[in-house]
Amino acid sequence: MYKVQTLAAADWPPLLNEINDPPKKLWLAGQLPDPKKFTYLTVVGSRHFSQYGAAACRHLIQGLVGQPVVIVSGLALGIDTIAHQTALASDLATLAVPGSGLDPTVLYPRRNLNLAQKIIETGGGLLSEYEPNFRATPYSFPRRNRLMAGLSPATLIIEAAERSGTLITARLALDYNRDVLVVPGEIFKTGSAGPLNLLQDGAQPVLSALNIIDALHLKRPTPTAIKASSPANLTTTEKIIYELLGREALAADDLVAKMNLPISEISGALSSLEIKGLVTDQGGYFYLH
Repeated sequence: MYKVQTLAAADWPPLLNEINDPPKKLWLAGQLPDPKKFTYLTVVGSRHFSQYGAAACRHLIQGLVGQPVVIVSGLALGIDTIAHQTALASDLATLAVPGSGLDPTVLYPRRNLNLAQKIIETGGGLLSEYEPNFRATPYSFPRRNRLMAGLSPATLIIEAAERSGTLITARLALDYNRDVLVVPGEIFKTGSAGPLNLLQDGAQPVLSALNIIDALHLKRPTPTAIKASSPANLTTTEKIIYELLGREALAADDLVAKMNLPISEISGALSSLEIKGLVTDQGGYFYLH
């Protein structure tokens, strides 16, 4: 298993020193991605996520492939887990900030111990202000949330009930004068209440990975770079669709308009991409899986 060490104050991510109540000490397992080379993005959301929320999380993080971005999340079940897993699958660095100490005997949630190990093995890390043997308590999670909000210049919210830990993180990010990015949701869904309220308060809506790239002041990928990320063994039509969906979720009619091809050809290519496990249909809109 992994080792836990104290992180020297000189090595802390600089944004963390700007919050109102910075930690007095930090422990690290694995590696801390260099804040001088990478931009941190905190991604949080509901434990009780919908298919739409999961698809949106995967789609947006996959759209950051090739960017110098570190995905920060809380190792919790639900959207946090999906964010870490998608980052790993997309060769993006990821940093987990659990609500417990980092020793493997107390790390919480226990179900994500293997995920934590994989994060470390792939060059990411676990970060906590709690003593290594500290067991999670109800109060440790809200305090942990301020670290997640403080680590990054922007926090992405994907589904949250009207009262939830996710919204605590969002409010803290606003207090720290950081950007809050929100995936809009259906008005009839409980998990959309938090994001929709944040949008009313002036948070930035996120409709594609390009919105995140712009918010983080990163360079947009060139068409060549997008094309290079396409999987092998795709037909020309499938490859173009895959590249377009890498930028934003689209309906079949949108693809017809963009590609000027018959709906029959578009539908056939979409079906093939779904069978290959590359694309998923959520409410008539297609996302990269």
